[in-house]
Amino acid sequence: MQGRTIQGVQRSVSTDANKINKDRFRELFGFSLSDLSSWEAVIRLLFRPEDPASLALLRVFFGILMVMDTIHERGLHRVSEIWGDPDQCQFPLFDFLKPLPVEWMCMVYLSLILSALGICLGLMYRINCLIFVICYWYLFLLNKTAWNNHSYLYGLMGILLLITDANRCWSVDGLLFPRKRHAHVPLWNYTLFRFQIFIVYFIAGLKKLDMDWVQGYSVSSIEKHWVFHPFRLVMSDEVIDLFIIHIGGLIIDLSMGFLLFFDKTRKIAFFFLSSFHLMNSQIFSIGMFPWMMLATMPLFCSNDWPRKFFQKLPLCLKFVTPQNHDLQTSDHCLYSKEDIKPETSGMKTKSVSSSASPPATKPRAYHKLFTMVTGVYILIQCCLPYSHGITKGNNAWTKGLYGYSWDMMVHSWSLQHVRVTYYDLNSGDTGYLNPTAWSKETRWTFQPDMAMQYAACIADHLQKYNLKSIKLNFDVWRSLNKRFQQRMYDPRVDLLTADWNLFRKTPWIMPLLVDLSDWRTKLREIEKNLMETSSNADVVFVADFPGLFLENFVHSDLKNTSITLLKGEVTVEIQKHNFTLKEGEQMQLPFNEFHTVHTVSTEPSCYMYIFVNTTDVEFQRNLTLYEQMINHTIPQSEIVGNVTLMDILNGIKLRQYQQMLQDKFIQQETSEMSLWQQFNWFINSKYSIVTRSCKFLLGALTSIVTRQPFEEIMNKTSETELASRNNKETEQIHAVS
Repeated sequence: MQGRTIQGVQRSVSTDANKINKDRFRELFGFSLSDLSSWEAVIRLLFRPEDPASLALLRVFFGILMVMDTIHERGLHRVSEIWGDPDQCQFPLFDFLKPLPVEWMCMVYLSLILSALGICLGLMYRINCLIFVICYWYLFLLNKTAWNNHSYLYGLMGILLLITDANRCWSVDGLLFPRKRHAHVPLWNYTLFRFQIFIVYFIAGLKKLDMDWVQGYSVSSIEKHWVFHPFRLVMSDEVIDLFIIHIGGLIIDLSMGFLLFFDKTRKIAFFFLSSFHLMNSQIFSIGMFPWMMLATMPLFCSNDWPRKFFQKLPLCLKFVTPQNHDLQTSDHCLYSKEDIKPETSGMKTKSVSSSASPPATKPRAYHKLFTMVTGVYILIQCCLPYSHGITKGNNAWTKGLYGYSWDMMVHSWSLQHVRVTYYDLNSGDTGYLNPTAWSKETRWTFQPDMAMQYAACIADHLQKYNLKSIKLNFDVWRSLNKRFQQRMYDPRVDLLTADWNLFRKTPWIMPLLVDLSDWRTKLREIEKNLMETSSNADVVFVADFPGLFLENFVHSDLKNTSITLLKGEVTVEIQKHNFTLKEGEQMQLPFNEFHTVHTVSTEPSCYMYIFVNTTDVEFQRNLTLYEQMINHTIPQSEIVGNVTLMDILNGIKLRQYQQMLQDKFIQQETSEMSLWQQFNWFINSKYSIVTRSCKFLLGALTSIVTRQPFEEIMNKTSETELASRNNKETEQIHAVS
């Protein structure tokens, strides 16, 4: 009997321990392992009723930020520049997507603004979400040159809002339809948003495990920004660049998604993420992204945090805050029988009326469908950032198209040289085209699919000049993460007939010379030593493949230009004379002439151009003299070198000197602004953008109604504004006189 009693006590202790462990697990993660024990258990977990308050606030913030994003980053304030020129080449994801006439593109922007306002207010919520998603993704897919990760995130959040119940709290729909007012939302609504934000951080961190990022080569020239002034008290710029920007950014992205999930670590995450996003808002021009990420942070708190927050406000403020209401049941959630009994319910639920149908207690087709939708969405978002092994045709030096892989800031590009050459197959003539003639964007210079699109667009334009049978070659020189400048595309390949397939590796992409990556430390030292020797000198590091050549022209401004061979062997051709350079050798290059550098070694050649812009040096010297003269620090008759100050005053560049000094004065005034002046300047600049956007919308509506050309209406508006401004200036002059 005693043995049995001891065994019973042990079983009891074991049962209590398991119960405690389960309670700890639920307290830590918000659910228990038994919630994952079966398909039906998972469904019940995902459709567990939750407070809609936190989701409602996200809806409000999203709507407000998307109104501002439409005006600013989507480009309403420069809609004519983006879509107004029919000769500009476009880069849609799918060729069947075409831009509408510019006045109708304005209507797309107007639809975005109105639908975003509808989302914010919770008015006709589903309809406005659908309009927003259609218009937003139309603009997004229409222009790959504007792709970035946060724009992609906005589109995903629009889709998530469309399929979730974010209008169940503090919405106009709730006022109009009592059944939606303060009704529960299923847990999967929060699950998808939390997962999406977690993915943004975590996969961005995984992408930053790239050696270029870890070694500090990805981001450059931001360590001197004023936001890093506190660190500069104890650190050098090099240490800030490596440990604060690169290593710190890696740690934040890898860890913050996890820290947000747990109550005990969430305050730490809030501190670092708030600092991180506020700093980014000052360093980078990334629109509403920092503010959107700040708005998503409270999603990881308890779902009823807004109600608790409003309850703690002083009585004098409660009349302007939402009232706290009991929650009612929702057909979109699953309840246990005990939950919906008023006398036993621990949840604040109530029925709308006695005739209202009771809430679901067993999974229906709707619940099963959206459980699968949740799983499929999570699976897609886990796989899509790593889908480049399938879409091989989009791969170049980096994997895939930029803008949906969360590889934020991992790659920094430098564009040195672009030459577009056409060959007329009928006449045998060769010509060179301005690379920006039909597109001001440069993303086509490192995305093979966009290079093909641009080549086809150029060929269409050249047909207007009776060039109907041509070959087209692109010679693009780029540097990735501070490596040598090297060719991106094979310059011998005709891009009009080149082989390209989305699912096959592009054969005419020149490989990134990763074997030369270790040179970057040496290149940095060379550049640093050169700057110490001569502040006016500049240097370009070049690497080329065996059998290829670089034809270059030394401008007359660059009277002091030399080439130095760092590795391999090259032959420099000048006026049909060849000069061979071996490693370490240098030669001076004549200005105002072409020269050709042939790589004759069996391995890639590496060389550097060192040049001094003598014209710019002279300009800066004369500018300094002119500034000293107008400040009365030196007399006008004084001779400096071979130049008198009167020569400067009578020179053709006097207007340039005056403009440069004016810009310098404005910049100095801006840097010395008080906080109030900076705020006032910020408001005025944003007001200017908003008023310009409104003028475009008004002009578009007028054009559609009156059928007058949009350009003609906008020109008249500009002329009227200019005349009004001139009249005001004239009146002010008369008043002063």
